[in-house]
Parts: sequence; C-alpha cells; structure tokens
Amino acid sequence: MCTAAIIAGGEARRLGGRPKGALAFGATSVIERQLAVLRSITETVFVVANDPGPYADLGVPIITDEIPGTGALGGVYTALVHATADPVLVVACDMPFIHAAFLRHLVESMGSADVAIPKTLAGYEPLCACYARRCAPRLRQQIDDRVLKVQDLLPHVRVHKVGPDEIAPHDPHGVLFSNVNTPEDYARALERLDAHRSGPVAPGRDRKV
Repeated sequence: MCTAAIIAGGEARRLGGRPKGALAFGATSVIERQLAVLRSITETVFVVANDPGPYADLGVPIITDEIPGTGALGGVYTALVHATADPVLVVACDMPFIHAAFLRHLVESMGSADVAIPKTLAGYEPLCACYARRCAPRLRQQIDDRVLKVQDLLPHVRVHKVGPDEIAPHDPHGVLFSNVNTPEDYARALERLDAHRSGPVAPGRDRKV
C-alpha cells in the first residue's frame, strides 16, 4: 500500500481565486477526477488544503498545512507528516490528466529510494512524485531555512529519476503533467479532454499498490 495526497493549497490568483481543483472538467471536477484515479491505486487518500471549504464534500480527510505560508513544499511536508504508509504519492490538484497506469509505475519504481520523481525535458515534476516519510525532517529544515523549492531536497536524498523514455509510453499526447494555472491553461485543458479520453488505459486498474 501507499498513501496518496492531493496538494490543494495554492491561492490561484491567476484564476481569480477560484480553487483549481474544484474547476469543472467534463462531467466532474479536476479533483474528483484525480480522486477516482488515486482510489484505484490505494485506499488511503487525503487532501492538503489551506481552505478546506471547497473540498469538504469529497468524502476524504482534508488536512490544513502544518506550517502555513510555505507554499508547495509546506504541502508536501504536511503530506509526509500525516501519511500512514510509504511511499507517499503527491499530486498537485491542478493536473487533470494524471492516470493510474503512470502513477502505479511511479510508485513501483520507488524501490529503496527516498524520492521517485519524473524528469522531463522541461525539468523535474516535484508535485507528481513519490516521497518516503523519512524525508520529512529534511523538508522541515528547508522550511526553517526558508529554502522553499521542493526540488532543493533532491541533492540530500536518494533519488530515482523517471526519465522521458519511461514517461513516453504513458503520455502519447504530451499532456500528463499539464496543469491549470491561468484561464488560458484551463481552456486548453478542456480542449484536450477529448484527446485524453482516447489515451492509455491503465492495465489492472483495480489492483492496489
């Protein structure tokens, strides 16, 4: 088993303050779509959010940041502190195209590493990654030092990089790590939705990891 945490603590200023996870996406919302994916992988799922209100009816625990005002790194730290099993699969709430086949591959690739993280040609994806709970003290040190980029953790831990060759079979449309930060991003995501529906189907999706 693993723990899955959706990080939903951003203020979404570029979306006029609308909670990104609560945006409508097809017949559901982005975060409801994510929950369906994550529940096919593990029974232990929760949301980390500064404002629990928009997510109160999801039927999963909503946990507020342990240390407010520390951005995405604080969300990851909170997820590790509250997780009940390793690894901890962390996903940002504004990534509508994640799917079980890739996330399952990510979890299974963790091995004895402290972090399993995708690395595309554009760089690391720290908010679609797996972390061991033992990383929490190091993240707390970064918070105390005000070093708030999640990827600054990587030089201090054992890292398994999931590179472009591993990612490619799971991402034929090049949208797996797309996120929704602006109205333009949201419009593009809605346009891509039909293409995503013809994308890969997760094999054995009812199997728990």
